[in-house]
Amino acid sequence: MEGHRWLYGWGLGSVALGAASLLVPLYVVELGGDPFELGLLGAVAAFIGAPGAIVWGRLADRTRNRRSVVVGSLLAVAVVLGVTPLLPTIPLVILANALLWLSFAAAGPVLTLLVVADVPEGRWNTEIAGLNRYQGYGWAGGLLLGIAWSATVGRLFGPVTGQRYLFLACAAASAVAAVVLLRTMPAPSERQIRRLDRDRVEQLLSTGRRGIRGATFRFAPTRLYWRTRSLHPDRMAERFTPTLAAYFLGVVLFFTGFSAFFAPLPLYLTGVGFSSDLVFALYLISSLGSAAFYTGAGRLSGQYDIRLLQTGALGLRSVVMPLVAVAGAALAAGLAGVLVNGVLFVLIGISWAVIAVTAGTIVTRLAPSSLRGEALGVYTALSTLAGGIGSIAGGALANASGFVVAFGVAGGVIVAGAVIVVALRGISERTGAGRRAAGEGNGGAAGDTAGGRTE
Repeated sequence: MEGHRWLYGWGLGSVALGAASLLVPLYVVELGGDPFELGLLGAVAAFIGAPGAIVWGRLADRTRNRRSVVVGSLLAVAVVLGVTPLLPTIPLVILANALLWLSFAAAGPVLTLLVVADVPEGRWNTEIAGLNRYQGYGWAGGLLLGIAWSATVGRLFGPVTGQRYLFLACAAASAVAAVVLLRTMPAPSERQIRRLDRDRVEQLLSTGRRGIRGATFRFAPTRLYWRTRSLHPDRMAERFTPTLAAYFLGVVLFFTGFSAFFAPLPLYLTGVGFSSDLVFALYLISSLGSAAFYTGAGRLSGQYDIRLLQTGALGLRSVVMPLVAVAGAALAAGLAGVLVNGVLFVLIGISWAVIAVTAGTIVTRLAPSSLRGEALGVYTALSTLAGGIGSIAGGALANASGFVVAFGVAGGVIVAGAVIVVALRGISERTGAGRRAAGEGNGGAAGDTAGGRTE
């Protein structure tokens, strides 16, 4: 990435977005938001951001002034973050959060095109991986900023005032990032952009894995745009196999369970005594655990039956997520509670690495060869839609019956998805991983989709 030093600017913008991903929910909590409102926060962002990402991506991909799209995206993020602490009601904050991620969505497709525009095709995967490293490190830096800010400024001025100042700091970081990119980002010629094989770019992004933020933050506009770019629903409906259709049902179930857990989680953690800096820390270690285990997950997916591997990871999540409620109720935010929850969040992150890697492999192998890219698009779209549904359901259930029930039901929904996965023996037969694990042959599930580094 020597020729892309301008990506330091994008990394700085990602610091603001990484902090905001948890700052907004915590701010809603401090304003008196209930679990249902937290669920709406995630759901509205998904339901507006998902189609918005696709529309933005198509518009941005066609514009000639691509640098202005990225700069404008970061400036819009800065404006939204700067205005959010001034909003008087939670519904307005929910709307601002949706606009935040809608603004962020505009930059992704353009950044991808810019990093590959002036390099040979053989280096595209490396360049895209580098883009995601800058974004991933920035995202982690944003969570670290939240930890440090909450532990210092937040305790000095109080939680609400501290969070409002953090919004302003994030807005300033995004604005500075926009200026840096305006001054340093090259402007590839239209000829360079036209020469790009967008289908090849789409393939690279479709077969890659999620980055550092995937363990706790589901909305990935870049991936959503590229994976749905060539979607033809009529053609897919005719050619999708029953096994793949059943697997997609499992996907909807377990992603609904994931979001039903994560949507009310910030309110639960603060309710049992965790300070904002500790909440930021738990999210950070979950994301780091996920990122650190991707290589191991790719190796395991090439050695064992990926149907059983994914089922095991889903089973782990279905147990660990409700245990967060048990640990919080029994241990609260004391030293023992922090340590136990820390271990649980690491397990949540590790299990996500396995699920993300094996899901991409399963969908790729089950889909007809001519529809693999579209099948991955359906997977991404369904997971985003399920995330919105799960956010509303989890928040509503926690509001009506309490967090223990909500987290327990989330675990149950994940189990239902896992049951579908384990029942689909065709997954093992198609990939061959089960045969290799049993010593019956050398063919099978190579981790070709697991080995990608894109987000």
